[in-house]
Amino acid sequence: MTASARIEMSALKRLAATALRRAGASDVQAATTADALVRADAAGLASHGVSRVPMYVAHLRRDRVDGQAVPVVRAHRGSAVLVDAGCGFAFPACALAVDEAMRRARELGAGVAAVTNSHHFGAAALHLDAVAQAGMVGIALGNSPAAMPAWGGRKPLFGTNPIAAVFPRRDAAPVVIDLSLSEVARGKIMVAAKAGKPIPTGWALDEAGQPTTDAAAALRGSMLPAGGVKGAMLALMVELLVVSLAGAHFGAEADSFFEDEGGRPRIGQLFLVFDPAAFSGQEIYHARVEALLAAMLADHGTRLPGARREAARIQASTEGIAVPEGLLAELKALAGESSPG
Repeated sequence: MTASARIEMSALKRLAATALRRAGASDVQAATTADALVRADAAGLASHGVSRVPMYVAHLRRDRVDGQAVPVVRAHRGSAVLVDAGCGFAFPACALAVDEAMRRARELGAGVAAVTNSHHFGAAALHLDAVAQAGMVGIALGNSPAAMPAWGGRKPLFGTNPIAAVFPRRDAAPVVIDLSLSEVARGKIMVAAKAGKPIPTGWALDEAGQPTTDAAAALRGSMLPAGGVKGAMLALMVELLVVSLAGAHFGAEADSFFEDEGGRPRIGQLFLVFDPAAFSGQEIYHARVEALLAAMLADHGTRLPGARREAARIQASTEGIAVPEGLLAELKALAGESSPG
């Protein structure tokens, strides 16, 4: 078992932000990105947490991401808005997009924001925290560098293309649904490859299109879609929606995140926000949501989506986050607090 050390969330954010600033990120880019990564770790999503910092640092150093970029609203009309990330990290641009979508939802009932010229956007549902806190329903979609073939093919064409949604509750944590359209998130394979561990059969194919349990071979090959052809069709849907509305790169036009060298990804994200007050009304919305959740929980063994993440967040806020010692040493070295090894 890999040894780990617990570190307070604030200290981990500082460490991650310092590493990103030293590699060329602005204060805003570094702070916003570090906050998002640590929130992912706090929610138990280590594959989208500070384990990504070394990758982000490499991208900064090789100009795959512009650490000084400032996201801007590039176009808007009515409930719709386009945010240009400027080839910077996704997190500041996504925060602007979600804020714009929420503002339009308050005024018009619904808001839609697309993000173009973007980068890896991490755990999709975390971008919707503010939406749920405002009592609104949110949906997030994003494309990513090619990792899955079209159904029946071998060549990676679509990204793992995550989908997330949040549904607020009146007196409880929101329902959070978050999934990638591959059998598992590619970040899980990245973590397994770093640890030299095998992956289960059914997760991925190698470069020759054959099933593999070798995590490193899987990263060179392709992911398998969740649910077979249905997952592949959903991945196609996300790819078309995000790229056509944002004017972003298709996954097949973006170099892998897992390579230090390469071009700027220029991928996209899409956020939809709905104010229940503009539809059935808050009272009916909450009554309907609670009725279904009560029916689910009445079936013994059922767990609401998002409950495990909420429990992990509560634990992290009091006990800190467990970080593998090797990763922690690497983060400190990148932050200039110690020498590697």
